Amino acid sequence: MNQAIRSRFSDTRQQILNTAQDIILGKGFAAVGLNEILKTAQVPKGSFYHYFESKEQFGNALLENYFDQYMITLDESLHNDGSPALQRLLTYFEHWKSNQCNDTTRDKCLVVKLSGEVTDLSETMRQTLKQGTQRVINRLAECVQEAIDNDEISINDDAETVTQEIYYLWIGATLLTKVNHNPDALHVAMNALRARLNLPGCQAT
Repeated sequence: MNQAIRSRFSDTRQQILNTAQDIILGKGFAAVGLNEILKTAQVPKGSFYHYFESKEQFGNALLENYFDQYMITLDESLHNDGSPALQRLLTYFEHWKSNQCNDTTRDKCLVVKLSGEVTDLSETMRQTLKQGTQRVINRLAECVQEAIDNDEISINDDAETVTQEIYYLWIGATLLTKVNHNPDALHVAMNALRARLNLPGCQAT
């Protein structure tokens, strides 16, 4: 495959993944037909298996692409720009809360959308979800550790443990925001985050 063909292949494949993510966030993985994705992406019908071996392989590629893009955004949010690490961490979660509160009826997190569905359908996709969420936790833990090292926060547990607790809490709160059609769970999650980091005005649990 020469460079020009390889580039067109890559561009079309990415176009399918980008289009599919928006559709699947609305409908779920199993409910979406391949023809709908290809039509929306303006890719000829019947060409799907030119880019993906199976729907499972496509789903796994979708998750890998989601986490790769998410990690870029996460790094942009948390990189050391001279501001306190704690400030960067809190800003990240404020953006998470704000994004999810804008429309509590629409899914915006592919992890929340697909975790309950695909973990029973595909071991490969389950492993990709597991590895992807661990990547997120590891990056957040680096920022928590930076805040500890800079004496911005004082906590008894290690950064990894605290970050796992925080991340699991926020994933659950995001799911409940969808269930309840209101952002109350995310407000609780923000208060719990501040308390877990022993911030002034909060009582650690």
